Amino acid sequence: MKLNRACERIWYSMYEEERDRPCLGYVLGDRWSLAVDAGHSDAHVEEFYEALEQAGLPLPSVTVLTHWHWDHSFGMHAIHGISIANEATARHLEDFSARVRADGGREFLSLDPSIRKEYANNRPVVITAPDVVFEKRLELDPGNIKAVLLRSISPHTDDTTLVYVPEEKFLFLGDCISGVFPTWERDPEKTRGLIRTLEETDFRHCLGGHWKILEKQELLDALETETI
Repeated sequence: MKLNRACERIWYSMYEEERDRPCLGYVLGDRWSLAVDAGHSDAHVEEFYEALEQAGLPLPSVTVLTHWHWDHSFGMHAIHGISIANEATARHLEDFSARVRADGGREFLSLDPSIRKEYANNRPVVITAPDVVFEKRLELDPGNIKAVLLRSISPHTDDTTLVYVPEEKFLFLGDCISGVFPTWERDPEKTRGLIRTLEETDFRHCLGGHWKILEKQELLDALETETI
């Protein structure tokens, strides 16, 4: 796995289409570091941590979830430190965990070929609850840099958390700019609500779970014209 540097304090891994592995973010503070999203499985987390260690970066003390979907959260049992998610994300994970326990994961594995590739060779599906749950907003201070967790309306899910790093004017989007799985249709009203939130947030660059880094206006223009 390759680790990319976005700016002085922020790194990220690139997304992988074959196993539907999203970008994982990393924010380096003076006292501790923070990861954005927990990955698709324990293997995804392990590869991310290997890349961090090769870059001489400490493992994250905190991992924040942008939303509950499996490719962003099912590696949570393998993370270093604690996990944080909003209350809706925690509720979705609890509900989906019950469904996986009930049928042994058959429904989950049938959702998409990328999932079966990630969980090949009988890799166990492990879903854990976040350690810390918040409601609308939570501000973290890893040391001379902040990470602000913001709930937002989104056409993708009802549990979106944006991760805003004001000192770097950088915003982690998760999958909030996507439509609903599996049709990817984007609700116009929810999209307009997301655009308002993005317009009100003072960021210069942003990173989505399955995209390259975009400038703010580039993202807004794409959402307005539905080209992303």
